[in-house]
Amino acid sequence: MKTKILLADDNVIMSEGLRLLIEQNDQLEVVDIAHTGREAVNKAARLCPDLVIIDVTMPDLNGIEATRQIKAKNQLIDIIGLSIHSDSRFVVEMLKAGARAYVLKQCAVEELFQALNAVLQGHSYLSAGVTQSVLEDLMTRGGNNSQTAHSRLTPRELEVLQFLADGNSTKEVSSLLNLSVKTIDTHRSNIMRKLGISNTAELVKYAIREGLTTI
Repeated sequence: MKTKILLADDNVIMSEGLRLLIEQNDQLEVVDIAHTGREAVNKAARLCPDLVIIDVTMPDLNGIEATRQIKAKNQLIDIIGLSIHSDSRFVVEMLKAGARAYVLKQCAVEELFQALNAVLQGHSYLSAGVTQSVLEDLMTRGGNNSQTAHSRLTPRELEVLQFLADGNSTKEVSSLLNLSVKTIDTHRSNIMRKLGISNTAELVKYAIREGLTTI
């Protein structure tokens, strides 16, 4: 029986390229591709793949929150995080969300397949550059990641923050999340208070810095 894989990456060239590479192995099958975090969550719930390979920085819902939601719905799905970010904050939060592996996009394709094989055998895997970053963080800060967005904000606040940072108005966010404008305003105020931010420009800078959105 083939291993069913769901790919989640907003870069069409990247995701289609990975599909071609993965399906060269007759034991692997890419069942679908998702281009947003929310789409990845929905497709994972519907298709029940064995494995999800997901970009950490995704539109609509970032890869860390998408991973958390996928695992909450189905613990049997293994997840590999794929990212340009080697910062230990992203690695630790992705692993805490439920990912079994974290691979840097700038690494060779062979490393992704090493991670894939490790996860399918029940093991974990980290890119060499990532491992060094995490070890340095443990030595210098004792692994204290309490200041990340994911530990300071609730899952709903993170969703609101990402939508706002992506350029959506309060009214648009309320429509996207099916919540009242007043509720979104409350979340926005709470986010700014918790982060010590007073304007939208700083909010966007913070979201980019935390990998919740891109420029």
